[in-house]
Amino acid sequence: MSFYLISPELYSWFILPLLIFLARIGDVSMETIRVIYISRGIKYLAPFIAFFEIVIWLLAMEVVMSDLSNIANFFAYAFGFATGTYVGLVIEERLSIGMVIMRIVTTEESNDEIVSFLESEHFGVTYLDARGARGNVRMIISLVNRADVPRITSHIETTNPHAFFSIEDVRYVNQGVFRPKQPITITGIFNSLIHPRKKK
Repeated sequence: MSFYLISPELYSWFILPLLIFLARIGDVSMETIRVIYISRGIKYLAPFIAFFEIVIWLLAMEVVMSDLSNIANFFAYAFGFATGTYVGLVIEERLSIGMVIMRIVTTEESNDEIVSFLESEHFGVTYLDARGARGNVRMIISLVNRADVPRITSHIETTNPHAFFSIEDVRYVNQGVFRPKQPITITGIFNSLIHPRKKK
């Protein structure tokens, strides 16, 4: 006697759309990270990610196109695309790929405290006196790991809330004083997906 362990209806309207949803999360997350890698000049990992990205995408498309009458597949495909975009951005934020240059401009006396903090944390610091629209200012420039940015900005906002700072991506660095980057664990990435870091 033959029987189904899983009913065709359950497979068609739940299990298959779930697989499509997960596949879309996977390939769109890879696409997001691949584009960021390309913008950062990481040319060796981008093609590797692209290979698996397109394989997953083709599998998902083959399933969707094989049954165009199943609306659940379409919604799973669309929701997977949206969720994958978010997941890719969260993973990239957690990985904190690359380095950035921070420019901090302040007119307050606490600027010496900011310099002392950066130097105590082993960041390379360059600072100079300048003149802005509101008078004399001090410009502080530091090249830091992207992963360290939230801690630095939090310190600036605590000690000198009126300071102006900007953050720019850096594609290539020749020499300098750099703080060692902390390793990122799989557990840390998973926790970031569930509890994403709040923006200041």
